[in-house]
Amino acid sequence: MKARTAGMAIVTLFVFVCVSWILSCAVNPVTGDRELMLLSKQDEIALGKQTDAQIIQTYGIYENEDLNRYLEDLGSRMAAVTHRPDLPYTFRVLDASVVNAFAVPGGFVYFTRGILAYLNSEAELAGVMGHELGHIAARHSAVQYSRSTLANLGLGLGSMLSEKFREYAGMAQFGVGLLFLKFSRDNERQSDDLGVEYSVKMGYDATAMAQFFQTLERLHPSSGQSGLPEWFSTHPNPENRVKAVNEKAAAWKAKTPEKQYAVKEEAYLRRLDGMIFGEDPRQGYVEENAFYHPVMTFVVPVPSNWKVNNTPSQVQMISSSEDALLMLTVQQNANSAQSASEFVSQTEATVLSRKSVKVNGMAAERLISEIADQQQLLQVMSYFVQKDNSVFTIHGLSGKEVFSQNQSLFSNTMQGFRRLTDPQKINVKPARLKVRESRRSGSAKEVLSSMGVAAGHLEDIILLNGLSMNDRIEKGDLVKIVEE
Repeated sequence: MKARTAGMAIVTLFVFVCVSWILSCAVNPVTGDRELMLLSKQDEIALGKQTDAQIIQTYGIYENEDLNRYLEDLGSRMAAVTHRPDLPYTFRVLDASVVNAFAVPGGFVYFTRGILAYLNSEAELAGVMGHELGHIAARHSAVQYSRSTLANLGLGLGSMLSEKFREYAGMAQFGVGLLFLKFSRDNERQSDDLGVEYSVKMGYDATAMAQFFQTLERLHPSSGQSGLPEWFSTHPNPENRVKAVNEKAAAWKAKTPEKQYAVKEEAYLRRLDGMIFGEDPRQGYVEENAFYHPVMTFVVPVPSNWKVNNTPSQVQMISSSEDALLMLTVQQNANSAQSASEFVSQTEATVLSRKSVKVNGMAAERLISEIADQQQLLQVMSYFVQKDNSVFTIHGLSGKEVFSQNQSLFSNTMQGFRRLTDPQKINVKPARLKVRESRRSGSAKEVLSSMGVAAGHLEDIILLNGLSMNDRIEKGDLVKIVEE
């Protein structure tokens, strides 16, 4: 009786596994092939909505209503010609200087203002838009999510932290981690092909997409502090990419040879005039081993050779060996003692020491604690500093085995937190893109030099315009320059 029962249980388990496998294999909307998929359409949409809220909180939206509306309009029209027109698509401009675009399951597409700055026509924008829509249509991100869920992969900075601390710090979101997942070269090639197809169907010259890829290949990664990855760190470059895109564009154009294909340089460039270029120092900047925030009027030291990630929700400083972290957050209308107590309660921390101190004249709570979970023991030094009606919280954390090595560095950084009063540090302004008409004809080098571009910046500005030194600019052509 027992043997028969055990045998039936094994058969039942086998059937369950087989049925689960069949149910989790979905038909790819682009290829028609079956593939591993743990997400239904509604699951994708739900994940996309959750991810979108996390991305907005973490990275922030660029506040330009006209530019966001323009992107939404183009994206919505292009989504209608994709293989998945039935998704509720959303398009946003992220307030980040890195050059990248992202797509996450459920129809959410993001462009950084950094990538918009390096695009030079609506046709180029449409090409990149089509590429990202291709990732959604072919369910590339959804497949990555499924594989990562099965493999239980840690994502980004959160992988070094205990679950309890990630929850407290708002770093437990899988969704934001989707922006850091790397596509395969096959994914990229397929999305390039789909981007060309969608662009041509929309009436754009898809060779513009190849022109932008040439710009990307010439572009050196920036030293941005937003924590977001650059294009090639998430979009690996397929072999002979530019040639393949041009060939695919020619093949699609041949299907409708009588059609005129649009580029729309002016329609696009005019919308960039006045856009912030590079890092926005008003949201915080690093200078001479210190982080300054002119709006919140504080300054805090940055340890030598530590990387800074500055987002709207928190400032992170990460050691070169990535085994220690400093994190600064702010809570409005708060009390330092109460904030310290809430931290202990929310993380279920074991308090090793706690006392009231002063930090450059400001009342503060100093706390050393341990936070444990099933994977590791995290040791944390925390300062909760009362500045006016806000509490600035600085956590220094690492595994218990290396905490003693970092304790004095944590303490020196936290005790170095102070008010920012220097007008020169406070009254900083961001650089901005300016779109100007050329007053003469000549080479790019000659024209941009005549417009006041310094010799040391000439190569960068020429690249910003998608040009080479000897490319010709005609009188009346629109060009981008940067004004500080």
